[in-house]
Amino acid sequence: MAPGLDFSDWGAKETRKGTPVVVKMENPNYSVVEIEDPDAAFRPVEKSRGKNAKQVTWVLLLKAHRAVGCVAWIATLFWALLGTIKKRLIFRQDVDMASEKLGKGKLLFTVIKAFLVTSLTILAFEIIAYFNGWHYFQNPSLHIPRTSEIQGLFHLVYVTWLWFRADYIAPLIQALSKFCVALFLIQSADRMVLCLGCFWIKYKKIKPKIEGNPFKSNDVEGSGYDYPMVLVQIPMCNEREVYEQSISAVCQLDWPKDRLLIQVLDDSDDESIQCLIKAEVATWNQRGINIIYRHRLIRTGYKAGNLKSAMSCEYVQAYEFVAIFDADFQPNPDFLKQTVPHFKDNPELGLVQARWTFVNKDENLLTRLQNINLCFHFEVEQQVNGAFLNFFGFNGTAGVWRIRALEESGGWLERTTVEDMDIAVRAHLNGWKFIFLNDVKVLCEVPESYEAYRKQQHRWHSGPMHLFRLCLPAIITSKIAIWKKANLILLFFLLRKLILPFYSFTLFCIILPLTMFVPEAELPVWVICYVPVFMSFLNILPAPKSFPFIVPYLLFENTMSVTKFNAMVSGLFKLGSSYEWVVTKKAGRSSESDLLAAAERESKTTNQLQIQRGASESELTELNRLKAAPVPVKRVNKIYRKELTLAFLLLTASVRSLLSAQGVHFYFLLFQGVTFLLVGLDLIGEQMS
Repeated sequence: MAPGLDFSDWGAKETRKGTPVVVKMENPNYSVVEIEDPDAAFRPVEKSRGKNAKQVTWVLLLKAHRAVGCVAWIATLFWALLGTIKKRLIFRQDVDMASEKLGKGKLLFTVIKAFLVTSLTILAFEIIAYFNGWHYFQNPSLHIPRTSEIQGLFHLVYVTWLWFRADYIAPLIQALSKFCVALFLIQSADRMVLCLGCFWIKYKKIKPKIEGNPFKSNDVEGSGYDYPMVLVQIPMCNEREVYEQSISAVCQLDWPKDRLLIQVLDDSDDESIQCLIKAEVATWNQRGINIIYRHRLIRTGYKAGNLKSAMSCEYVQAYEFVAIFDADFQPNPDFLKQTVPHFKDNPELGLVQARWTFVNKDENLLTRLQNINLCFHFEVEQQVNGAFLNFFGFNGTAGVWRIRALEESGGWLERTTVEDMDIAVRAHLNGWKFIFLNDVKVLCEVPESYEAYRKQQHRWHSGPMHLFRLCLPAIITSKIAIWKKANLILLFFLLRKLILPFYSFTLFCIILPLTMFVPEAELPVWVICYVPVFMSFLNILPAPKSFPFIVPYLLFENTMSVTKFNAMVSGLFKLGSSYEWVVTKKAGRSSESDLLAAAERESKTTNQLQIQRGASESELTELNRLKAAPVPVKRVNKIYRKELTLAFLLLTASVRSLLSAQGVHFYFLLFQGVTFLLVGLDLIGEQMS
């Protein structure tokens, strides 16, 4: 902590404190003493009186201690800054050296660097002008000085900059800001309509229902319902942390064993993980579960290629429905009984989607912020679109498809990284309807590290733009109604996938900071305060317990718009990173079903020799060694410095716009310069991975 410095006495040498008191003595032999302030009574009156040397020494020592402490604090701060720069720029610690992935993706960060240098140059002009007293904005009108007022060449340059800024830069920023504000209002209106639709659903209690109880029967076996053939697929790739709990949860589904087949679709390239998954599948197979292990030697098409390869098996033709669960999803035993009956007597229904719920939503600040977004996505967007339009984007997991709908829509295609959205759009164009079940929840995980979350968001925002390029001709030439085409093009793709990241990045990450350097292009208060806060309240309504995190959520969403905008541009123009799939790292959090199955797993290990009858003793020893292998230590979660400083920069610019007092203008400029410097150091030292 910096030592406290008291500056209150610097300019008060001639100031009198207290009320003057005059003391008069009746004896004329005594002199008159005038006390000007309380401390004057204790100061020597006559020069002949000596000073207390001990008191003077203590005062000097105290002041010297304060001065040394201040100097030491400044030196420590400066040394720490130099150490950070040395580590980042010279030794390049904590820097990803993936130079092969630079390419065109580096263009955005090059633009940000150029913007940084320009901003720092303008900031230097502003600071020098402030110290020289060149204030021309004490009133709303711009004052251009006359020739007699010019005080040198530098002053002339500064005045020229003011004129150029007011006549050329400010109009461009104002025009762009008006365009972005218009997009902002359109997107906000769409959010409000969705929220009103959600309120109407809650008020009218609109939700898909199953007529009667199809599983109610008087006989013991419950044969009153004709159980259809269901295929369950678990695609995974190097999922050491979650493979066991996922397979365990799916194998405990309450469905007749002769009407159920489970496919474990493993794309792992790690042989040790393959052995573990094979052993887990063999264990459940010995316990009477109809489960199959499939492994591809060549991982083409990522998840879409994996699912396509599995659907090409001949035995799949005997099944009517397919349920898909990613490796970290843990469905309840009654999942199929809550979803599959909706297909009965509804031949136009192609998909039943369940809602996600998260076992680690309170793990850290990042998971809490993700929970806000995903709760709004499921509670509002998916539920409203499913209730009123019978269409929404398939989430890739926790859903049940009619296999005939998949086949008639072209099956799984490997042309994009959002194969779930791709098949949903093609099925919608073929006339199939969707149902969203908000009451059926499936446990899963959200990324706990920022790096995993950033890569996930890049895939989620680049894939839709890539898909939009590919399926736009099919949408235009399809035979569906015109209003459905308009909904797909204008709302589903343009407004929610393209316009949202564009205006968020441009308005709040470019224009808002520029208003600190160009006061003529000031944004209205309702744009930077009232509307964003109101929309944040709407977003947080489905997760009311997250209300204390509304300010970090607002700042975090604005800073993440940099990543989302970069991903959107990458997908729209088909850049190198638009078709890149990085498996999201999981932590393997336990759910209630895992805890209930703990005793079974313990007994399974004790009876392993009996279950694995076909394995030799050496194979069992190797399997135990693989299972006992320590899990790699999870890296400490951190919010990268450039996102954090950008968040403070946006907060500073917002407060600066709200506080129009000229006295605080310079201090906000100075604070902005420091944040820009931190962002610049981080961008220079870190290459985009």
